[in-house]
Amino acid sequence: MKLSVMFEHAPDLEITGIASDSRQVQPGDMYFCMEGLRNDGHQFVDQALANGAKCIVHRKDIDTSKQGAAYIKVKDVNQTLNVIASKFYGYPSRHLKMFGVTGTNGKSSVACIISDLYSHFEPCGYIGTIGMRYGERELPPTLTTPDPICIHHMLKEMQDHEMKACALEVSSHGLELGRVNSVDFDVAIFTNLTYDHLDFHGTFENYFAAKRKLFSGLKESGVAVLNADDPYYDQLKEACHARFVSYGIQNHADYRADDIHIGVQGSTFTLFHGEQSYPVTTNLVALYNIYNLLAAIAGICESGIALPDLLEHIQHLRQIEGRMERIDEGQPFTVIVDFAHTPDGLEKVFEYAAAITESNRSIISVFGSAGKRDTKKRKVFGEIASRYCELIILTEDDPRDEDAREIANEIKEGIHDTKSIYIENRYDAIRQAIESANVGDTILILGKGDEVFMYREDGREPWLGDHVAARHCIRKYYLGIEEETLE
Repeated sequence: MKLSVMFEHAPDLEITGIASDSRQVQPGDMYFCMEGLRNDGHQFVDQALANGAKCIVHRKDIDTSKQGAAYIKVKDVNQTLNVIASKFYGYPSRHLKMFGVTGTNGKSSVACIISDLYSHFEPCGYIGTIGMRYGERELPPTLTTPDPICIHHMLKEMQDHEMKACALEVSSHGLELGRVNSVDFDVAIFTNLTYDHLDFHGTFENYFAAKRKLFSGLKESGVAVLNADDPYYDQLKEACHARFVSYGIQNHADYRADDIHIGVQGSTFTLFHGEQSYPVTTNLVALYNIYNLLAAIAGICESGIALPDLLEHIQHLRQIEGRMERIDEGQPFTVIVDFAHTPDGLEKVFEYAAAITESNRSIISVFGSAGKRDTKKRKVFGEIASRYCELIILTEDDPRDEDAREIANEIKEGIHDTKSIYIENRYDAIRQAIESANVGDTILILGKGDEVFMYREDGREPWLGDHVAARHCIRKYYLGIEEETLE
């Protein structure tokens, strides 16, 4: 694309790509000097030029005397990047039905359910914590909400591969840092708001203000889908300039579930919408997943799919890896892997475990807490787990440059009258849980879900994934099945 098409009065240069990381600049690219939390892109202009950048977009004064590139000074590099990224890739979000999902817990589940269900009618992609998917293509995850370049590039790829829609997880970081400012959302969905990410936002008020941006910025022709049972429902309603609908269980809602029965293998409930009621059977388990399903149903129906047609596909939803994933190798006890990493998330998983575990059986949990993240929740984790568990095995969970044992000690401050042990190696901790289980017990492996990496002091290292480790430990150490490799 010509630079003159992107900026008025700019030289007639051909730009072949855009980048905000100087290390990734290719010959012919435009480089944006982004000011991040740790690094300032203005410091790496020379590297970008050395890699072949044809244009530098900057806010601060820099040396513009070097020949071979155009220099464009703007007031806000981030906002300019949003506009240019969308334009460079042909405004792909305008050509796709865009579902944005935000909230503390449930973003991945709701977005994946939407992608799964909507694809029965039109092909729908997914971008979020689990990765990026469209058609038969699956790419590894980067950030929950990637930067504008990645988002619009991926949306263009989806459009080129005949996707008609995309479900995008929208994190509070992504909203606060303006990563989705140029995404044209048709449906904005709110799951819930509980304690999380205060290390980044500072206060709960700031955290909520970041989430609210998705709804206050939603176009008037869009629709907001709000959780009527969440304490922040009324405030989000007031923030909306677009039409909104509600979903819930406890309070009156446009999409409401009642007569709920939750089992080990699935759930049933009655869905009330308008003047009609519909019996629903689904393979999803746990009460919070009923909320997630309601959110997805409401979002899809409000986008134009008839509710009776949609309900035909509810019973056998695709398993979301690492989200209430049941690991079944024929063992006589229950093993569940879940991404829960907030106090509210842990509480809800433990509530479900208590509901499916007989009173004379035990709940065993394996978890830790991430390093360089909100430290105040660590003691709370211990308090919650000790209310439900007979054995707590504390282990590493993305320790970064913190000592995993010290993190575990902070969690232990909240543990009372419950046996707890510390096993630093996460695989060994999972193995210990498997070897400690008796018939009818429930093991919960929490915090990382399907993630196949571990953040340490020197960066990201490969990790098997809790689901793979659990499966291998059951087969090898409980069932006695020898396997040559772990995969």
